[in-house]
Amino acid sequence: MDTAEAAGYPARWRPSSVPPQAAVFARTVVAGCGPTGRDRAKNLLWAAGKLASYGISVGLEPVPEALLHPSVIERFTAHGPGLSGPARRTLRTNLRFIARKVVPHLDPADAPLPRERAKTPYTAREIAGYLALAGAQPTPARRARAAALVCPGAGAGLIRSDLRNARGTDICCRPGGVIVEVRGGRAPRTVPVLARYHAPLLEAAAFAGQNFLTGGTEPERGNITSPLTRSLAGGSGLPPLDTSRLRATWLAETAALIGLPAFLRAAGISCCQRLGDITAGLDPGTEAGAVTLLGALAAGGTVP
Repeated sequence: MDTAEAAGYPARWRPSSVPPQAAVFARTVVAGCGPTGRDRAKNLLWAAGKLASYGISVGLEPVPEALLHPSVIERFTAHGPGLSGPARRTLRTNLRFIARKVVPHLDPADAPLPRERAKTPYTAREIAGYLALAGAQPTPARRARAAALVCPGAGAGLIRSDLRNARGTDICCRPGGVIVEVRGGRAPRTVPVLARYHAPLLEAAAFAGQNFLTGGTEPERGNITSPLTRSLAGGSGLPPLDTSRLRATWLAETAALIGLPAFLRAAGISCCQRLGDITAGLDPGTEAGAVTLLGALAAGGTVP
């Protein structure tokens, strides 16, 4: 089909599946999108015709200012009857394209927003420096609480309320490893602790006993991390201690241990939303399997 014939395709479009008014609307707005190929025009006409049919059925006037309003497009693609999930997504994409061409004042371009990036993990040398500072604190209580900040963060990924509510009795020895029982909060779970953190974390847990690992007596107590991070400030070239970076350190190390980077590269995955949907329906496995898989196994298979 030559260019002139393709350009005239919208004017010749006479579908039997939509009312005449809807077809007129579709031909008008697609013509306003400028030159398109036949297949592209066909897709746009189908989307505009479906939108117009829906709008007419709910009492809207079939004019661009009414039907191509962003709220109408969203309502139609979310609640229009008889549409599959992929069809809804395709319709919304095509209708937004038409709206930007025909009524751009109703749908201005999105302003770019900054995307929060993952925190940079600490290096092995930096973690060793923090553990050395924790071990050099002047009193047993300060040594235990400093270790209880670094080890659950970098060794098990605990942060915020998970760390605030952790007690010494939540640190448990299991065959071949050590785990943290995360209770309450939004995600109760059992987390294997990376092997290198077993000894200092078990010492901190023994010191805390039934009490909170990071000190204090009330779950609603004030800021617990700032005094502890101040006690670990300093050292040769050490950056400020950040609990989010401690969690990022755990995430990076466990991802490497289970081969996640190689898997994502092989699968061609750059966004993990669908991966999360898939794994949500899978068997999470046993605690013993998690201890082995996530690197909590101590050297020789024994607990310090």
